[in-house]
Amino acid sequence: MRIEAYTQVQQLYQTRKVNKAQQTGSVARTDEVQISSLGKDIQTAKAAVAAAPDVREDLIAPIKAQVQEGTYSVEPGSFAEKLLQKYEEMR
Repeated sequence: MRIEAYTQVQQLYQTRKVNKAQQTGSVARTDEVQISSLGKDIQTAKAAVAAAPDVREDLIAPIKAQVQEGTYSVEPGSFAEKLLQKYEEMR
């Protein structure tokens, strides 16, 4: 077995490894993200919902005041009708 031939082959492979390492090291890679228009619309809607209050105080305040004063009353007939309407809608 000739050692010289082995050394020449080894040197050949070593130079190829160095060249590959240099090529990949010089290339700059960047990641890019593209959000679709639907995704942007969903983000806008989520932000609007997050910014909105959970309870609409302008509608609740008069009812709260009536409950605290003891003047709030519910008619049983109209309550029953609305309850049945909701039940029919859910069917």
